[in-house]
Amino acid sequence: MEYYKYLRQYVGHRPIILPGAVVIMLNEHNEVLLQKRLDGYWGLPGGLMDLGESFEEAAKREVYEETGLKVDHLKLLNVFSGSKYYSKIPNGDEFYSVTAVYYTKDVSGEMKIDYSESETMEYVPINKLPRALIAEYRGFIEQYIDLKKDHA
Repeated sequence: MEYYKYLRQYVGHRPIILPGAVVIMLNEHNEVLLQKRLDGYWGLPGGLMDLGESFEEAAKREVYEETGLKVDHLKLLNVFSGSKYYSKIPNGDEFYSVTAVYYTKDVSGEMKIDYSESETMEYVPINKLPRALIAEYRGFIEQYIDLKKDHA
């Protein structure tokens, strides 16, 4: 059982802290891999940590589960947390996300979409992000762009 589901048995809908990780995966054209989720919004591959996992292990596992791709040489962009990352979802569950955001160009394997989580996936030019990109993810990508500008 996923850890957050286990917690929900005890706390119901009350707020919990959910640690997870996402990866900004870039190809040779500096395009970012985005997944169109079942709710119609675009996001980055990633998900929640399991017990005993590091953020990096969670990032690699989730990317593989959702995309069929393996990532390596992850670089930490930042860890995002705080009141800005509070959510209340339609079923009434409340949570504060703590998200480690990594980036890499070291991507291998053949893309295999997990259709239980995604409609499609595609590499998108980093300067032409879709309007339906979840704001949180847009912020992550914008911070990555700023980092690269500072190092240029």
